[in-house]
Amino acid sequence: MGAFHAYDIRGVYNVDFDRETVYKTGFFIPELLKADKVLVGRDCRESSPEIHDWLVRGLTDAGADVYDLGLSTTPMVYFGTAEYGFKASVQITASHNPARYNGMKVSRENALPVGLDNGLGQIRDWIESGRECVPVQKKGTVVPMDIHDAYMKFLLGFRGDYSGLKIAMDLSNGMACLYAREIFGDAPEYIFAEMDGRFPNHEPNPLVPENVMALQSLVLSSHADIGVIYDGDADRVMFVDENGHFISPDLMIAVLGHWFFKDRTGGEQCADKVGDGLPAKKETVLQDIRSSKAVGEYLAPMGAEMVTWKVGRAFAARRLRELDGLYGGELAGHYYFRDFFYSDSGLLASILILNVVAEMKKKGVSLSRLVGGIAKYRNSGEINFRIEDKQGAMDAVRDYFMKTEKPTAYMDFDGYRVEFPQWWFNIRPSNTEPYLRFICEASSGELLEEKVAKVREILKDRL
Repeated sequence: MGAFHAYDIRGVYNVDFDRETVYKTGFFIPELLKADKVLVGRDCRESSPEIHDWLVRGLTDAGADVYDLGLSTTPMVYFGTAEYGFKASVQITASHNPARYNGMKVSRENALPVGLDNGLGQIRDWIESGRECVPVQKKGTVVPMDIHDAYMKFLLGFRGDYSGLKIAMDLSNGMACLYAREIFGDAPEYIFAEMDGRFPNHEPNPLVPENVMALQSLVLSSHADIGVIYDGDADRVMFVDENGHFISPDLMIAVLGHWFFKDRTGGEQCADKVGDGLPAKKETVLQDIRSSKAVGEYLAPMGAEMVTWKVGRAFAARRLRELDGLYGGELAGHYYFRDFFYSDSGLLASILILNVVAEMKKKGVSLSRLVGGIAKYRNSGEINFRIEDKQGAMDAVRDYFMKTEKPTAYMDFDGYRVEFPQWWFNIRPSNTEPYLRFICEASSGELLEEKVAKVREILKDRL
């Protein structure tokens, strides 16, 4: 059952999981989530139709009616789940993984994620124990469902005036192709804008630098103000500035503050001035444990109360709802919104970011200048160490620095985050691979190099 992970079911289809796993997962979902109706969508991967067929077979054999969206983005499934009161939904997708992968993202009522710790683990245990799937006498039916107009009305309600903005967009041959032109029109310059589950131009993972190179070239050749790139199922989005430089996604949490807090500060913020006066009310903004310290420092004067939490939708969406947070984001390019049922949406995030960039351009502030006013620190990026004893290695790094320096903050969920006056680090285990992930940020390049070198030295005998 290697396809069952912390956030979803995912792996190489017919290697890590097969149609039997899909059928049994479908059969057990109605019982797990106490649902007699299940919303189902799928991405454009070549294996998605077969997975869809076996999932539907399992769901209907268990007596549940399937409301079938057909091709859809993952956020569209979240929207349908919450807006129409479904107690369960499944999106068939492997998100940003290569074409040979596929999987299922399961949600419960209010589009709350079902992860390994609150449902997927139970399904995995039922399958591994050999629990039988005995079809009920009265099987469920399949009902085609079209929520396109309602979904577009919702998204377009946030769209601003982009007429003065030059936009470059890479749709990654993924599910953003369904709606991007309808939302943004023909003005942006698009590449890889036809759905193709083989992903012939690049893998649909914008965090891999080589996958962003075509967009960076397009931004420079077209003199665009901003470049936008989505992942395969359009739940994530990332950005390139007018100089072709990739922007660390956590910094865009701070950029979004110009949209969410504009009414409280009169919209007078810019890259070197956040705004005068005190906001009327504090609002919670969520960030993951890897986020730059600069994000909170930038947003605090706007009225943000920053909360740091675990990585991944299975944790972030639940936490944002618990806190009734305004919005949140992750280093991986997920952005969550109270107004979107506390769920993540790449298209909604890009609409709001473009609103900010358009307004900033009117003031003569470029995207690079805006982000330059946020990013105060030097960052290592995520460094991976292949280590089997992940816990022992994490403890060794933590213990060394906590003994040799005086920390100003310490977090022990999702690995460790330890902060010091001039730098901080996060070290955490991968949920799916034998890797330890390390990220470090410091006030200077020299200090950053020194700390990263020390970590490599501590871990060298454990590799």
